[in-house]
Amino acid sequence: MSETILQACKELIDDAKLGCADLVFKEICLEILYWAKHVLKESHFKELVHYASEKIKEKSYIQINEKVK
Repeated sequence: MSETILQACKELIDDAKLGCADLVFKEICLEILYWAKHVLKESHFKELVHYASEKIKEKSYIQINEKVK
């Protein structure tokens, strides 16, 4: 069961990475990690922390249009 939850958390992180600005993405990661700590085995939680930290280091693909009319 923990493996399934781990995979779901990774998918949530991936979805957030694609659809959010960096600051919002980091906040979502913290929220996911907070809740995951309560349901994952320690080894799976450490794996998720490592996964999230690698995703946070990546550059965001969302670009904000700086031209305001």
